[in-house]
Amino acid sequence: MRSQRRIWTAAAVATAAVAGTLVFQGVTGGFSPDRDADAKSAPGAAEPEVYHTPLKTSEDGTTASLDRRSTDRFSLLGVTWTDPAAEVTGRVEARTRSAATGEWTGWLPLDTEIDGRTEAGRSGVRGTTEPRWVGPSDGVEVRVAADGGAKAGLPEGLRLDTVDPGGRTTPLAAGPAAFAAEPAAFTTDESPSAEPEPGPSDEPTPGEPTPAPSQEPEPTPTTASPQPPSPGPTAPGPGPSATTASPTPSAPPTPSPSTTPPLPPGPPSTVPQPPIVSRAAWKADESLNNESPDYMTSVKAVFVHHTTQTNDYSCADSPAMVRALHTYHVNANKWKDIGYNFVVDKCGTVFEGRKGGVDRPVMGAHTYGFNRDTTGIAVMGLHTKTPASSAATTAVARVAAWKLGQYKGDPTGTVQLTAGADGNNLAHKKFTAGQQYPFQQISGHRDGFATECPGLGLYDQLPGIRSTAGGTVTGLAIASMSGASASGSTYYTKSAVTVGWRTTTPAAFVKGYELLVGGKPVASVKGNVTSAPAALALGRHSVQVRATHQSGKVTTSAAATVVVERTAPSFTTKPALTLRTGTVNTAAVPVTLKWKATDTNALKEVRLTAPVAKTYGPTTGSASHTAKSGAATAWKMTAYDHAGNTAAASVSGTPVILQETAATKTGKWTAKSSSSYLGGKSLTSSAKDASLTWTFTGRSAAWVVSRAATSGQAYVYVDGKKVATVDLKSASTKYRDAIWTQSWSTSAKHTVKIVLVGTKGRPAVTTDGLVYLK
Repeated sequence: MRSQRRIWTAAAVATAAVAGTLVFQGVTGGFSPDRDADAKSAPGAAEPEVYHTPLKTSEDGTTASLDRRSTDRFSLLGVTWTDPAAEVTGRVEARTRSAATGEWTGWLPLDTEIDGRTEAGRSGVRGTTEPRWVGPSDGVEVRVAADGGAKAGLPEGLRLDTVDPGGRTTPLAAGPAAFAAEPAAFTTDESPSAEPEPGPSDEPTPGEPTPAPSQEPEPTPTTASPQPPSPGPTAPGPGPSATTASPTPSAPPTPSPSTTPPLPPGPPSTVPQPPIVSRAAWKADESLNNESPDYMTSVKAVFVHHTTQTNDYSCADSPAMVRALHTYHVNANKWKDIGYNFVVDKCGTVFEGRKGGVDRPVMGAHTYGFNRDTTGIAVMGLHTKTPASSAATTAVARVAAWKLGQYKGDPTGTVQLTAGADGNNLAHKKFTAGQQYPFQQISGHRDGFATECPGLGLYDQLPGIRSTAGGTVTGLAIASMSGASASGSTYYTKSAVTVGWRTTTPAAFVKGYELLVGGKPVASVKGNVTSAPAALALGRHSVQVRATHQSGKVTTSAAATVVVERTAPSFTTKPALTLRTGTVNTAAVPVTLKWKATDTNALKEVRLTAPVAKTYGPTTGSASHTAKSGAATAWKMTAYDHAGNTAAASVSGTPVILQETAATKTGKWTAKSSSSYLGGKSLTSSAKDASLTWTFTGRSAAWVVSRAATSGQAYVYVDGKKVATVDLKSASTKYRDAIWTQSWSTSAKHTVKIVLVGTKGRPAVTTDGLVYLK
């Protein structure tokens, strides 16, 4: 066993109390632990160290302090005092110096209302503040002040306890402003229980130097290895029994290690065990205490806590933080072991707490009066206002569900617990030792004791934790349907689909999923799988997903309608090509493509695949394009329905440009040259009744002209019949403008003739020629 030591350092402190505020001026000093031979728990184990330094209490007993000083390295601190039933009715604050930067923090409040009687009945148990993780530090200053109305003043034996958890730890990133004050976390109106008073060697006079380190008594071992629980009640736990305020736990016989029967496994749970970092993995120093754990007959409820008073830590430091808590609880509080059964960090990692087997009903020291029949889970962090991370709450829910599942508990249910001591909770509900009271099977510390713990931020998350741990799968909905296409709320496919779904419940809490078609299962998958295939027959189907929570409760999603059909769509109007108005180039003649496609169920789209690729919606029936003149072009289209069935159709056409010189002329026409004209030339005339006539064989025609503000009008005759009067006037100059078009259902021989109107003031007409489609 490793010896535990204290070195007390004298401090010169000047104290002034002004309006309840303490001002400290001190000198820099140091303190260090006694370094006797250490007995490590295992090869390579971390070696936590605890340092005890007394505070100097003022003559009137209302203030105490430890002047600013350099110290050996530590990462966690707290203040303790002799009487575990005594309270500090005031404030305790500390400030620390970063070992990495040398910067001092602001004053950090230490939660003072934690009841030291949590593990009552043990010799030397001390009153304590909540320990605070401060990161690697090498300097400290402490100040304590009683409330102005406190008649009793401060408790005796005040001292600072600091812990170096061993190994490297990460400096806290936040500056002093980031340390928010934690409201008072523990209150009680219990009468102080009788506790053994420590001897003189245990509590040196504050400020009085000790020439040599004094040895603290080692805990007395009760057995070399854990004993399985007997059929009847085990030895009294941390809380007093119903018949006495402060019972002394009975010690079981101490069998020799060679004759100790092996510990039987705990009862199986109705839900899977989550991953848990063992004490060996977080390098618990088992030499701190070799007492056997106390076992209960069952676990009826879980109490949730928060601890370490900071959210500003690296999860890489979580093992060190658990080591520090363990060491603080044993060496500072004088408990037999870490108080919590499980510790969870903000990244969702679960650490084994009090030894004895994570699957066993080990009695912890976490909720005064209600340690028996319960398990304590502490979330490392400060959650007075800040909620815990989703990773942390998920981990809490997993542990709680697993432990309660070992004893047929319901995380969403209630249970009767027997009070082990008189007391009250934060809601002022009174408890009488020996009486039963209803509790949620997942409760907050404040439900069983007058404390802010686990903080309002985390406490408000408990309903969600209960629902996650033992409710139904929430937010279950079909999210995708691979192999099918949706039209509104209906999916269409030709055969098989793969259904995907989503849920807000973490996969760890889902036992499995079933894919239902027509209400009957067609596929089953595990809870970490979120899709499944299904082959469907022709027709309409109702598809759902059914989820089974690890609690056994079932949730079924809303139904999706899936139609399986293999009938292809059809082009009720085959694709057709016509010329349209617009600017004409030899490489780009304006054309219009028309069609009509339908489907017996739901047409999805029509795709043009050649000469260009375009996709059109189900109600679109025409589109504007351009085509190269003089080249035969095939326009290929495919219609798709939502099931994936297809139909193809096409049309071909060749735009042909007939230059103005190809026309038969009457009247006076003058040739003009410009690169703006088709072929570089055009004809212009201002003579009334001058005409040009083109003859061609095709199914669409367009007259191409030049236009300006002075352009006149012309009559258009088709096959000898006047069909239009066209005005060429334009506010802006335009060239190669297809101003008039006409189309026919089939290709045939046609004659187009234009005749000048001779418009007054603007008689001129300039023409580029005629385009037809064959």
